[in-house]
Amino acid sequence: MAGQLRVYRRRIRSIQATKKIMRAMELIAASRIIKAQQRVAQSTPYAEEITRAVSAVASYSDVDHPLTREKEQREHAAMLLVTSDRGFAGAYNSSAIREAERLSELLRSEGKQVSPYLVGRKAIAFYRFRGREVAGEWTGFSDSPAYQDAKEVADALMQAFTRAPEEGGVDEIHIVYTQFVNMAVQRPTVRRLLPLEVEETEEEPAGGTFPLYEFEPSAEGVLDSLLPRYIESRIYNALLQAAASEHAARRRAMKSAGDNADDLIRSLSRAANAARQAEITQEISEIVGGANALAGASSGSE
Repeated sequence: MAGQLRVYRRRIRSIQATKKIMRAMELIAASRIIKAQQRVAQSTPYAEEITRAVSAVASYSDVDHPLTREKEQREHAAMLLVTSDRGFAGAYNSSAIREAERLSELLRSEGKQVSPYLVGRKAIAFYRFRGREVAGEWTGFSDSPAYQDAKEVADALMQAFTRAPEEGGVDEIHIVYTQFVNMAVQRPTVRRLLPLEVEETEEEPAGGTFPLYEFEPSAEGVLDSLLPRYIESRIYNALLQAAASEHAARRRAMKSAGDNADDLIRSLSRAANAARQAEITQEISEIVGGANALAGASSGSE
């Protein structure tokens, strides 16, 4: 009984130490969420305005640009999957990977070969464990991406898109990341980056009617300059959204782990108290039994 009580107390001390670590990680994630949200808010207006500019050029010109042209035969697709470098983020990584697997299955059902481009050690570990080939991979900036990181990823994807298919080029580019909705909701999202989807509609675009532009030196030259910046800004915004989602998911996971530790400590404390009470009861019973035996022996000798 005494040995069981020691086991309970040792487990309680171990869980209490683990709870302190969880609490520290929760506080760190909570402090980083604010900065991540601010960076998302700062990058969103630029991404929206450059999207409007690209849309305006595509709307008011008849230019046939390679980045907006739909190829007749699309046999190769690139998929950029954004995950985290570190764990302890609940279902954040598994949800993004699951969404990427669904996208890959859909593209393959359309007869396309999928070339994965991976951001984050979790996605890389997932593909390496299964022995899958990867077209590109980046690590080290998932929780605090810089614009230069997004530009590096965008350059690799743009080179693959402009390269000939027989040289390993791709016909379209998709991105899978986790969109930050709020502190409680983070949604895995799939978007097609290239080729740009051009739709004919009579509805007014979001943000109001496009201004009238004059293109210098030409609409094609403007698109040559704008479209790479457009892709970079969309990827950068996606990386920032994913970073904010990662911190929010980690904070929620650590809080849940801390609550579970509290429940386990209470359960073990009750078990330890029961074991201690049983030990005390057994000692009292042994003392009473010994006293009765001595009393019986004394009365027999008289």
